[in-house]
Amino acid sequence: MSHDSDLAARLDRIAAALERLAPSPPAPARFDEADAFFWHAGTLSFEPVAAVNRVPRALLKGIDGAARQLLDNTRRFAEGLPANNALLWGARGMGKSSLVKAVHAEVQAGLAKAKAKPAGGLKLVEIHREDIATLPAALTALRASPHRFIVFCDDLSFDRDDTSYKSLKAVLEGGIEGRPANVLFYATSNRRHLMPRDMVDNERSTAINPSEAVEEKVSLSDRFGLWLGFHNCSQDDYLAMVEGYAKHFKLPIARDDLVREALEWSVTRGGRSGRVAWQFTQDLAGRLGKTLPL
Repeated sequence: MSHDSDLAARLDRIAAALERLAPSPPAPARFDEADAFFWHAGTLSFEPVAAVNRVPRALLKGIDGAARQLLDNTRRFAEGLPANNALLWGARGMGKSSLVKAVHAEVQAGLAKAKAKPAGGLKLVEIHREDIATLPAALTALRASPHRFIVFCDDLSFDRDDTSYKSLKAVLEGGIEGRPANVLFYATSNRRHLMPRDMVDNERSTAINPSEAVEEKVSLSDRFGLWLGFHNCSQDDYLAMVEGYAKHFKLPIARDDLVREALEWSVTRGGRSGRVAWQFTQDLAGRLGKTLPL
């Protein structure tokens, strides 16, 4: 009996030591604290974001069609109606991520004004591309909430030998549980198919059945029912962006001078985009001694 007692005592000590080494369970998410959150993969927790870095949708020029479609899709989802996952793809610096944040703010403000927040309102949750493998854990927590969520991943893409896209594909549509009814997934990417072209070409050239070789990877994009393309910026769109910023922030500069300086700035940057327009506006405001409150 003494041997059995000694063994039991040792097992109890081992169990106690393992409990001390085990990480504490994540604290329950408190989604009433904010309208936006950041998913921490390491702790499997949601961090409230007090102030989201965004600009009003009206200041995003040259993307009216995409903005209208994303706004309509988001409104339907917020109202409890069917809506699609959205992939915003295309040219760099043309306002893809800015549009997601601006649309969320506009829809949430509309719900508050109407005093009608179906299922507790609309929340924005950002997840890093590197943490996509933990997306199922995040969705488990979101599924149990009365709120509705847009899970947003900026600059989503997958490189050679990266298999985490399989988790995302299953979560979006193909898993046993499927995507929670109170969650939409929005992503931005420079690639329409979320993978480099040379990766597609290599798979196709070395396969017995080229079409089947890339079907699994390419089909990830098909899980997004809404594809919104963003194209290179024309000079007129670029100047409209600059003039919109200058008017919104009441920057004291003559239009001729504004146009001339904006074009010179774009030449030094080697191109035109919404990001270049915003960077020029920041530089101009600084030289004029003005702040840019958003």
